[in-house]
Amino acid sequence: MKLLFDSQPIEIVPTPNGYDVLFDGQTHPVEIARLDKASGQIEFRIGGIAQSAYISFDGAKRWITLNGQTRMLTKTSTARRGARQDSTAGLTAPMPGQVRSVAVGVGEAVKKGQTLLTMEAMKMEIKIQALMDGKIKTIFVAPGATVEREQTLVEMAE
Repeated sequence: MKLLFDSQPIEIVPTPNGYDVLFDGQTHPVEIARLDKASGQIEFRIGGIAQSAYISFDGAKRWITLNGQTRMLTKTSTARRGARQDSTAGLTAPMPGQVRSVAVGVGEAVKKGQTLLTMEAMKMEIKIQALMDGKIKTIFVAPGATVEREQTLVEMAE
């Protein structure tokens, strides 16, 4: 997910252990310790240092309060709303939703068109299918996970 932090561009990339935050030419691994969606509180570790912040959002704008300072994050993706931004290797969520099931495992060989996982969004079932024959390289989500639009769900290799 590409964002502006005030006016500084950042990118947040899901990893199996949390997220990588690409900021100011450097990659900062972030491990999520706890997320309370009701209050917006998030506890995480960045560079081995425990942090606590509060996040709120309204559409493409998000606000994060960290160390007593509130900053605005703005989504900068130029993708058309509802358009799939999948590459042949990475499959992304077409809209915000919840992962209901994951039908494959890491290292598993899959065929083009095979359902890899199922999401629920706006009371609709969405099947995320392989765009090519290949192997599952990484699965970034688990059943029950809430995902954002354009979040990478599965990475494949030929």
